[in-house]
Amino acid sequence: MRVYLDNAATTELTDSVKNYLVSILDDFGNPSSLYGLSEKPKQIISGARQSVAKFINADPKDIYFTGGGASSNTLSIRGFCLRNNCTVFYSPIAHKSILKCVESYHNSIPLKVNKEGIIDIHDLEEYLNVCINTPLVTIDYANSEIGTIQNVAQIIKITHLHNGIVYLDCTGSMPTIPVDVKKSDVDMLGFSAHKLGGLKGCGVLYKKKDIVLEPLVYGSQEKGLYGGTENIFGIASLGKAVERYDYSSVSSANRDYVYDYIGKNIPDSYLLGAPIESGNRLPHNLYMCFKGTEGESLMILLDMNGIQVSTGSACTSGDLTPSTTLSAIGVNEQDIHSCIRMTFGEETEEELNYVCETLKHCVESLRNFNNKEIKTTISSGDYE
Repeated sequence: MRVYLDNAATTELTDSVKNYLVSILDDFGNPSSLYGLSEKPKQIISGARQSVAKFINADPKDIYFTGGGASSNTLSIRGFCLRNNCTVFYSPIAHKSILKCVESYHNSIPLKVNKEGIIDIHDLEEYLNVCINTPLVTIDYANSEIGTIQNVAQIIKITHLHNGIVYLDCTGSMPTIPVDVKKSDVDMLGFSAHKLGGLKGCGVLYKKKDIVLEPLVYGSQEKGLYGGTENIFGIASLGKAVERYDYSSVSSANRDYVYDYIGKNIPDSYLLGAPIESGNRLPHNLYMCFKGTEGESLMILLDMNGIQVSTGSACTSGDLTPSTTLSAIGVNEQDIHSCIRMTFGEETEEELNYVCETLKHCVESLRNFNNKEIKTTISSGDYE
């Protein structure tokens, strides 16, 4: 049995997207050309722009297609900083593309977050009260790692009272939380196609028409904000994905089912991020620490049993790098490396039971192995 529980990382193409892409594979013309062959690609892009605009209640002219969520993050932040005398206030649990971007800017300040990852509103307000430049507040609507949802409405209201601009990274939240940019008075936001059943390599930037940005990639496309020949199939996949997207099917039931099982059957484990009952957590997100295990080992063992999850730390070229999110919310170093994230979809009860039983078995196996290893080390006289 295979059970995919890493929907926050990426989602599979929906059938409607697959069928649509197959139907336009022969429409290869360059949409920037003037001859007839380019007309259909132009229409595909225009139709997708209208679909995305309708999806977030925006005007089509305020929708820009980019190379992905990270591209939208960088274009909004770096583009604004290059054109405006501003101070950037940012969430320390934001996506790495945002953290790396603000590190390169000389005037950026991290905001305080509590142990659940909630931004300290009073801290933000104190900064805004003394800010002499244009404030740019950049946050993730919801953290895709620990699942914590920010008080976006309050942050926007406070920032606007101080004549500031808010950029929302909605890549992690858009699959489960709809956004109405006009009703919420959103200044700028970005998200990615592949989190919604579309192709990788395509993102969206929405911005109010009076906000001026320096281009990220120079050229004539996307009104000069994001140059280069358009990713027609990526854009098409996003347009079709949001056209039929159904928020009414979003549910926390599968997440809660597994969480309840863990609480009753797997001791020495705890939830990271906002509490389940708080209402401040993404409904499909479950981020757990299993003490006495190593997250990477647990992830691999689960994968060997057909279950795909992600960890609370990234392993790159053999170097284990602690999660910046978990560090920011004060998780101790040992526990940081004992975490896995599960993000649910439409699993059956049979699949959920398989996940529960397999997870319990894998955690127990790793704990038993680690205990035996420690005892062996002590008996050999190498333990200090």
